Amino acid sequence: MFLEHRTRRLHIAGVTTHPTGEWVTQQARNLAYNLGTRVESLRFLIRDRDAKYTRAFDAVFHTEDIEILKTPPQAPKANAHCERVIGTLRREILDHMLIVNTRHAHRVLTEYERHYKHHRPHQARDQQPPEAPAQPPKLLHHSHTHVLRKRLLSGLVNEYHWAP
Repeated sequence: MFLEHRTRRLHIAGVTTHPTGEWVTQQARNLAYNLGTRVESLRFLIRDRDAKYTRAFDAVFHTEDIEILKTPPQAPKANAHCERVIGTLRREILDHMLIVNTRHAHRVLTEYERHYKHHRPHQARDQQPPEAPAQPPKLLHHSHTHVLRKRLLSGLVNEYHWAP
């Protein structure tokens, strides 16, 4: 999982029960590829000191001129934004759902990623989701419209939309 600090964009990289250095390096390559030219706007990568983050992992970001910042040992608050989104994933989804295998975990996390980017409000962004349009749509008078609910992940998450 990767989280862009400024925009709060969440990127679910992949799911495995036993991540290795080679696996996380491939996830880093996939992220850089998927971001395309947007990767140029990133300046830092904050990561912990786990042994699975090898020189090859760091090299993926160094080639994009992204500086690697390692958190101090045993200091989870040093990467508070990432810790917060992990807690959010646990509280809103994973604590309420039995994940049966890695394929199921990836599907659940990918669906939540879409919700997180396009619908979930973020306090740091004036209650707008990361992928919100520059200008929010004008609200119609409430007596002329209805609200529709879309249930996600077996009803654990709900999205609300104005009915046409």
